[in-house]
Formats: sequence, C-alpha cells, structure tokens
Amino acid sequence: MSIQKSVFGVIDSQQVEAFEIESGTVHATIITYAAALSRLFVPDGKGGQVDIALGYDDLASYVQNRGSAGAICGRYANRIADAHFTLDGKIYSLSANEAPNHIHGGLGGFSKRVWTGEPDTANRAVRLTLNRPDGDEGYPGAVTATVTYTLTDDPALEIVMEATTDRPTVVNMAYHGYWNLAGHGSGHVRDQHLLIDADHYTPIGPGKIPTGELASVAGTAFDFRSPRPIGATIDDTTQLPEAGYDHNFCLNHNGQPLRRAARAVDPVSCRGLEIWTDQPGVQFYTANHFGKAPAIGKGGVTYEKHAGFALETQNFPNAPNIPHFPSAVLRPGETYRHVMRIPFFVAEA
Repeated sequence: MSIQKSVFGVIDSQQVEAFEIESGTVHATIITYAAALSRLFVPDGKGGQVDIALGYDDLASYVQNRGSAGAICGRYANRIADAHFTLDGKIYSLSANEAPNHIHGGLGGFSKRVWTGEPDTANRAVRLTLNRPDGDEGYPGAVTATVTYTLTDDPALEIVMEATTDRPTVVNMAYHGYWNLAGHGSGHVRDQHLLIDADHYTPIGPGKIPTGELASVAGTAFDFRSPRPIGATIDDTTQLPEAGYDHNFCLNHNGQPLRRAARAVDPVSCRGLEIWTDQPGVQFYTANHFGKAPAIGKGGVTYEKHAGFALETQNFPNAPNIPHFPSAVLRPGETYRHVMRIPFFVAEA
C-alpha cells in the first residue's frame, strides 16, 4: 500500500500538504492545515461508498469558514471561562476569542496552524507534529503535539493525540470532525439515529460555560441512552435555545481502557459508526453555526444548520477552573495521550 502526498495549498508562504491513505473499503485524506481529516469514504451494504466527513475543496475555505471542520483543536479544546485559569497559584490570561471566554486554543490555536506531516506506509497511518512556544495564546510551557491517523482492517479510523511540555500547563486536544452518515452533501442529520453512553451531562450557563453541575439526562432532551433520531427534541427551545446541541456529556465508565462514547446510524443507507475513547467526556454539537453562516463545502454543496454532527471526545469544558472536574494539567516528564477509535459498520435494515 502506498500513501499519496500532494500539495493542497499555500498559506503565509507555508505549503499545506494532503495525504491519502486507504485500507480496504475505507480511504481518508488528511491535510496538514489544522491536521484536519478532509475526506473519509466508507461503504454501505450495497457496494456503494460515500464521503461522510464535512469539509472543503480548497485551503481558503478551511481558513475562512467557522466551525473547525475536521480539525484538531488545542491547546485546550472547548471553552475556558473569562479566558483565564490558575495553575500552581499563578493566573494565566488567554486570548478571549469568544469574548469574554476562550475557545479551542484561541485565535492561533492548533486548528489554525500548519502541522508537519509524515506518512507511515507500513501502518497505513499519517503522523502530524506541531511545536508551539511558551506563552502561545497565553498558555505556559512550550508544547510538542502530535496526532496520528491510522486506518485499521475492522474497518476503523484511529486518532491518537499526544503532547509533552517543558513547563506545567493544561492540555485538552480534540478531533472536531462533522459526520453525515448519508454523505457529507446529503442535507440535515436530524433523522439519523444516535446513542450516547452517558447518564449525566454538564449543564451550561451564559457563554455555554458549564455551571459545574453533573446533571442526570433522564427525562431531558439530553437522554440518548437509547438510540433515537438526533432531531427528536432538537426544536425544544426551552432546553435547547439554539434549536441544536452544543453540550458535554459525562461518559459512563466500563472499567476498560476505552469506553464507548456513542453509536450513530443512518436508517436509510444503514451506514453506522461508533466512537470509543479514553477521555471522560464527549461534546455533541449539531453544526448550529451553519444556520447563521452557511458554507460552500466539497463539490459545491451548501452546508446549512444541522448539516452534520460532531462527537468530540475530550476533557470537560472549563475543567482548569472547576476543581471537581477531571484534571487537565500536564507537567514536564508526562505525556498527554488521547485515544479516539471510530469503527464503521453496516447496520441491519
């Protein structure tokens, strides 16, 4: 098997590369801007194959459009309240790129950078590396981050994110892809079925900052413990003011190295995926931003509200400021490691 490399574009005199990897019926394209997964073709039960990842045909669209489609977000993915946190008694002020809060690593976070990519043909993988200095976006410590995308025989996509630091810091990397199991350009995902293995979620207040409560999903619009359509209660604006989800779910622990976060199926094509992780949470987001700012995606398709769904395995939002949330601290000599495994399947009709 070979891994094809090509030039995807140029930004600020930096060349952005694209890597194509294939394993049986699944093939993927990864670009070095944002270490983003830009294409992922998977089969259905009828011999067909479709791209289920929202994305763009050109670099300018990745740079200009909101939403971090397919990107690796960091140094701290999701939100940090009031753009600051305290570590070892010192307050660190971050860029307030969602004023007054900080989101997805700031104005120049990992998802806004060009990574260095290296193919690993023997393992059907691509490894990308990013070095960021001490003080980057206000964070302490120089950090080296890596992400490895691997296609396995199952078939499955495995994403492993790692980071090291030379000073105590906080790290929470996340893969921010949008899925549409009927095909990236097929319209909304409201009728696709979703299960999330979570008995609790973290309610949010102003700015979508968690209140600190771990609330039961029972009897709420957040109860996906049994499969149901994504759109079943999405228009209940008393619980979902945006008529969409953008919430962290606290995953149930199965006592194993990886826990299942979610299972999704398109009832028409019968394409499905599961997401397994070693992280404590998953952010379920229904691409609400396309409602206000539709984007032209691959092949000239228009992405509108609910064009895809994201399931971002992660630490909890604002964990550096909420002591009873899982710790996000990374110290010298330690390695941050985040495993996300996504097997694909064809469900019975």
